[in-house]
Amino acid sequence: IKAHAPQLGFQTIGIARAETLSPEGAHLKEWLARGYQGEMGWMARDPEQRADPRKFFPGARSVIVVAANYYTPPAHSDHPETGKVSRYAWGDDYHDVVADKLRVLLKWIKAEWPEADGKVCVDIQPMMDKAWAQCAGLGWIGKHTNLITEEYGSWVFIGELLLNIELEYDCDQVADQCGSCALCIDACPTNAIVEPYVLDANLCISHTTIESRAPEMREDIAAHLEGWLYGCDICQDVCPWNQMTPATTEPRFEPRVGNVNASLSEIAELTPETYAARFRHSAIKRAKLSGLQRNARALQDLSRQRAR
Repeated sequence: IKAHAPQLGFQTIGIARAETLSPEGAHLKEWLARGYQGEMGWMARDPEQRADPRKFFPGARSVIVVAANYYTPPAHSDHPETGKVSRYAWGDDYHDVVADKLRVLLKWIKAEWPEADGKVCVDIQPMMDKAWAQCAGLGWIGKHTNLITEEYGSWVFIGELLLNIELEYDCDQVADQCGSCALCIDACPTNAIVEPYVLDANLCISHTTIESRAPEMREDIAAHLEGWLYGCDICQDVCPWNQMTPATTEPRFEPRVGNVNASLSEIAELTPETYAARFRHSAIKRAKLSGLQRNARALQDLSRQRAR
């Protein structure tokens, strides 16, 4: 399995036993109790299931965790008439790309071991993706709460394949290598990283511009957007582990036209039809048309205020 996965475009792979993630589950409950999930209400639904894959896929015995490098070299512009888009959303929707590869891997596994059955998970299933990646030895969860790999930094998409068969498990986890570095904490313009390894989504630009369904943006967030229309990469851009990541070899992760920096006036003029056509098979659809246009208005208002 580990030899076959790279042939499908996965850069790293690890295998963990399907069991309850006790410390991570407790951390999740504490995080939820503090209300740090923001508007992501689904995070609070059945946290026990998120910590135990057997509650989601009863036959689970093994968790195969994969990571795909999505880094591409283009850089953002600070032009005031455009809004920056998070690097993960430049190309095709990663849910589709990673899930397609995992389905091919599962088909191959079934051909090799006919008794095998499995479940593909890519972010939208009730799985603690970063925790499982850490458990399987892919990397460590950094102070900005993203998974960091030694080879590709945090520019990776994570996916899991739950299997009903026993495998050989990776027992050695990668040690936390953040050390005394606090660049991500210091760089966050909204102070969303309230303490090392703890993110308050209520203050996070990514949460505000992607997950929030409020008709207007919170003033304390809008004042510190720093040009972000969809998502935010600030904590990843400053991370030392992200400075030498090689470019991805997956063509579907290459930037679409207008997805690195989007024209604010074009976003403002989108109709439901043109919005659907432009962002078909794109992760940007997560924000909804109303959310994108709200974000564009906030950036335009901020630009006008600074021009006075």
